[in-house]
Amino acid sequence: MKYIYKILISIALILIATNVTSNTNAALGTWQTESSEKGYLHVLIEECGDALCGTIVNAYNLENEVTADYEHVGKKMLWDMKASGDTSWKKGKIWDPSKDKTYKSKMTVSGDTLSVSGCVLVICRAQDWTRVK
Repeated sequence: MKYIYKILISIALILIATNVTSNTNAALGTWQTESSEKGYLHVLIEECGDALCGTIVNAYNLENEVTADYEHVGKKMLWDMKASGDTSWKKGKIWDPSKDKTYKSKMTVSGDTLSVSGCVLVICRAQDWTRVK
């Protein structure tokens, strides 16, 4: 009987670990930022240790053409995003390349939408990014 309990507990732990991993993976991949007056970015979100980070992988102009000489390709835009729920992260930082400012940040995933916000004191800005398929 003890053997059966050990097997059931092992299966339960595996299922719990798989669920935690799948929640973390909800934000992984490439995301398109909202458009600005110059265009938009593609940001690749990956695991960075026990947190998530995001790197700018491409920039596009308003005609959806790659901006080949964009100076910030390869730079981190998000970092230190710690899981705070099934599909949410907080206590991270986000860098706004257009203003060269860094803000406290949090984000949540809902389907193919990543809601990202950055705050200084009580002033916050938010964007909804779209998953790139």
